[in-house]
Amino acid sequence: MSAADAPRMQARRKVIDAIADTMDLYGATHSFGQLYGVMYFEDRPMTLEEMKTHMNMSKSNMSYAVRSLLESRMVTKLEEKRERQDLYRAETDFFQAFRNFFTVKLQREVDVMRGAIEEAIPELTETILARETTDDERALALQDLHKLRDGLRYYEWLQQFVARLEAGEFFETPR
Repeated sequence: MSAADAPRMQARRKVIDAIADTMDLYGATHSFGQLYGVMYFEDRPMTLEEMKTHMNMSKSNMSYAVRSLLESRMVTKLEEKRERQDLYRAETDFFQAFRNFFTVKLQREVDVMRGAIEEAIPELTETILARETTDDERALALQDLHKLRDGLRYYEWLQQFVARLEAGEFFETPR
């Protein structure tokens, strides 16, 4: 790196650190955020070996980081290979990266919570209808049932939100 590159690299480092800090806010580890930041600025396909060298991480940690970024669709695995090694590229459009990251995370929440609520509702209903259930227990189960039905309405709304977010309805990307 030449002296002329130093200010540019310092500016990059500030943004990479900020990306890592903000991704940490959303449940991704700091190092995953740094890796995304490095790949963002490289703006070219990278192999795991190149990432490992850049990040000074073990190959297993690097594989885990890349897998996590792939799952959140912040990074894509390319069809082509370089010297028989897989190539990965970061999503460099922040609008698209936002949509990718949050649709994955929110969809996971919807799936987990709706599954649990839809499993719990029939169980509560059986408890409410059972002859052997005490009046106090029936009243508590009915309270829980109302809470879960409200929760289900929320997750139905959130599912619609996720679909609309994924479709890009909430913002136009300024150019």
